[in-house]
Amino acid sequence: MSDIVVDTHLGWREVAAVAEGARLRLSDAAKRRIADARAVVEAIVDKGIRAYGVNTGVGALCDVVVDRPLQRQLSHNILMSHATGIGAPLGIVETRAIMATAVSNYALGHSGVRLEVVEALVGLLNADVAPLVPAKGSVGYLSHMAHIALVLIGAGRARVGDKTVTGAEALAAAGLAPLELGAKEGLSLVNGIPCATGLAALALKRAKWVLDWADAIAALTIEALMGNPAAFDPVALSLRAPSSLQVVGATLRERLAGSGIIAAGAGRKTQDALSMRAVPHVHGAARDAFAVAADIVSRELASVSDNPAVVGIPEAPEIHSEAHAVGAAMGLALDHLAVAVAEVAAMSERRLDRLVNPLVSGLPAFLAADSGVSSGFMIAQYAAVSLVNENRRLSLPASLDGGITSALQEDHLSHATPASLKALSVIENAEAILGIELLAAGQAHEFRQEGRAEGTDRLYRQLRHVIGPYADGRPLADDMALSADLIRTASPD
Repeated sequence: MSDIVVDTHLGWREVAAVAEGARLRLSDAAKRRIADARAVVEAIVDKGIRAYGVNTGVGALCDVVVDRPLQRQLSHNILMSHATGIGAPLGIVETRAIMATAVSNYALGHSGVRLEVVEALVGLLNADVAPLVPAKGSVGYLSHMAHIALVLIGAGRARVGDKTVTGAEALAAAGLAPLELGAKEGLSLVNGIPCATGLAALALKRAKWVLDWADAIAALTIEALMGNPAAFDPVALSLRAPSSLQVVGATLRERLAGSGIIAAGAGRKTQDALSMRAVPHVHGAARDAFAVAADIVSRELASVSDNPAVVGIPEAPEIHSEAHAVGAAMGLALDHLAVAVAEVAAMSERRLDRLVNPLVSGLPAFLAADSGVSSGFMIAQYAAVSLVNENRRLSLPASLDGGITSALQEDHLSHATPASLKALSVIENAEAILGIELLAAGQAHEFRQEGRAEGTDRLYRQLRHVIGPYADGRPLADDMALSADLIRTASPD
């Protein structure tokens, strides 16, 4: 895997690649921007220009002036007091995504941290050192980044290989020395929304594969149920304004072209249930929602999210207090993406129910060859229903949660990071639900002899390369885990 280079900023695919192990490095242009912004901060300190978080307190303490001898202590103390995460830690991939996004934000050249601070974050990434970051306890962004930044000063804890070590030990493993932070660096290390944005990049990558798999699996199920492909006719779908609906319809037609099973079922049904007939409409709408979310995440990665932001030159320094770290667009986008993926997964469960229900499938009950002695996929459908309902609860919008913090100073909260975490949970459930449908559709094809289409046979063979037919001879949960992992780690053939 080649190095990912931060020149202007990273894209969401690049963030996901670094999260999954790619090395990161800064271009010379990025290094110059970081150094230039630091020179502006130093000029602000030298000139005594009042600047939030540089020579004042933070939050509701923004009007308290901090004298120059205490500005380093302010940066140190911000990390200590803001590291308030709770519960189990984020995974290594999630932590790396946040770190990569933070580096990308600093590379824009408006944060004012020293180059050595950014290079230390890059050094941790490239040495496979992952700070231990509790997943809960943040209404926006502060605590997650504080736990990452602790390791830079030799505090906190981190994972190195399969061991959890102190921050000082983690730095030593990466060949780095603890940093002493300067003015503004404590605030810049916890500020902005790299947490929400990094997690969103992962959500986009996984959601893209979920949507690709959903189209392919739906085709395999529709074929197994001898569905009526008339609903996917290009003339019928062209009556809608151009959108992803037509893209999904074309995918279904390609997958089902030449199917002997479909041909054998011709004329049996005037139209299918909506969980089959409306696949282009629901999956297409979800793809449109994905495109909106991807555009917003891309714009966020190209945007400064620090407060305050540094501009100008040392001779004419400027610092702007604003609200770029609020992340309202990110919260709304990830809430929307979560709802879209949840709907795709809910439709998958409805198709699964039709596969296991002999009243509508024309197949053995619960896809068990020896019904009665064997229960087949009966309880797997229960599991899918459970996850569909969990997704329904998770799809309530985080962006409307509200709350008031910091003594009325932060009296509007957009909850972008909780929205990203929630979207990842919905996507994980969708991977599991679609995995169960894939298993059931593959099992249904064991009872069809009329001949699959080439497009569905590719998918069937991809499944069977990993998981064989089911006959109640092994715990079905193991197959379900393998199937979900296939969806998570590969694209459909």
